[in-house]
Amino acid sequence: MVESKKILVVDDDKVFLKLVEYDLTKNGFDVITAPDGEMGVLLAKTQNPDLILLDINMPDLEGGDVVAMLEANPETQNIPIIFVTALLTKQEEEKRNNMMGKHSFFSKPYNLQRLLEEIDKHI
Repeated sequence: MVESKKILVVDDDKVFLKLVEYDLTKNGFDVITAPDGEMGVLLAKTQNPDLILLDINMPDLEGGDVVAMLEANPETQNIPIIFVTALLTKQEEEKRNNMMGKHSFFSKPYNLQRLLEEIDKHI
């Protein structure tokens, strides 16, 4: 049996967390959720996810701070990260992804098929 890939979703929007967890679980992924950046960093260290979906704008630790903490730790520095945010339009998302190499950006609300394709690029 093929082991399912583990995805950590870090977002302060509880409805978004539930929706993404449902959609990704339905598509065969093992999903862990964190309601804030601090918990996200802790879970990344303890659960060793294959990929992280990370909100940018959160109240305690913003996405950029979470990335800095994860990249500073040898155990978590190589986990692929996809930023999922309402701060970008679809056009800005495409432009940003063409410019940025390491991390992808995905705008909310998400299209499940496109999100699955983006996840497949990283794991």
